[in-house]
Amino acid sequence: MTTRDEIESFLDDYQAALSAFDAERSAALWGTPGTILSDAFVGSLSTNAEMAQGLAQSYPFYQRLGLARVGHTVLEQVDLTPLIVRVRVRWHFYDEDGNLLTDGDYEYLLRRDDGRLHAYVAVAIDEREKLTQLAAAKGIDLPTG
Repeated sequence: MTTRDEIESFLDDYQAALSAFDAERSAALWGTPGTILSDAFVGSLSTNAEMAQGLAQSYPFYQRLGLARVGHTVLEQVDLTPLIVRVRVRWHFYDEDGNLLTDGDYEYLLRRDDGRLHAYVAVAIDEREKLTQLAAAKGIDLPTG
């Protein structure tokens, strides 16, 4: 069974890496292969280096939106096996003044490897919709491809 403290520790590490735009640190929290799935995209990456490169590609867009800090709220936790847990998370995206820019829900499949949790699957629930709204409000074009 995965404890809430383990999940919070994992998410605290992940949000710190995201807030710092540190792709290598974020990628280190992933197991491989790691899969990201949304209505607009699906992809699996075989190495942490590939994951870091993929994550880093989105950072310029987030910076243009004014993202300066990330927070989270755990919405649901379901232990699937003794080592695998499904977690629904609402990410909160803040600007440099601490104002909420937007939020977005994700579902993760986390697995305990070598005594710590790693993400193996991330499902973006409403990311595209929320980022589209924020970009439109700021007059910023969404990246293509």
